[in-house]
Amino acid sequence: MKNTYSNLQLTALVLLRFLVGWHILYEGVAKLLNPDWTSAGFLSQSKWILSGFADWVTSNSGVLAAADFLNTWGLIAIGLGLLLGLFSRVAAVAGAALVFVYYLNSPPLVGIEYTLPMEGSNLVVNKTLIEAGALCVLALFPTSKIFGLDAFWAGRNKKSK
Repeated sequence: MKNTYSNLQLTALVLLRFLVGWHILYEGVAKLLNPDWTSAGFLSQSKWILSGFADWVTSNSGVLAAADFLNTWGLIAIGLGLLLGLFSRVAAVAGAALVFVYYLNSPPLVGIEYTLPMEGSNLVVNKTLIEAGALCVLALFPTSKIFGLDAFWAGRNKKSK
């Protein structure tokens, strides 16, 4: 794969992929290892566009269990994909979508107050939105085809042809 990026630019993008991948993987593993974790607390605080959907999820124990399962394992799969550079474009797009759903449930907008404590003082932009943006950037730059398992698989496919 030919690119016109400097080694420093590529290193920065791969580092960004690792950092975001680690964060997302850790969030998934932390949920998996906590037998008491459920998304019900977060969803019950939803105040914006997805609040009706969040109410529906929390009112149905089967749907809530499915959402918790998909959230936990989705985070783990996305994080591993980013860290390993395996299907990282798919992982980045899926991660951006998932994280943006978190944002739509709990945006830092004027007039919306939550009973759960929030980190810092934010207005419109918070770490969740920034991470969604970073994942969109990662989806546009195929760093895994330069450094990651995607590059390994591409090399193997060239040799077998």
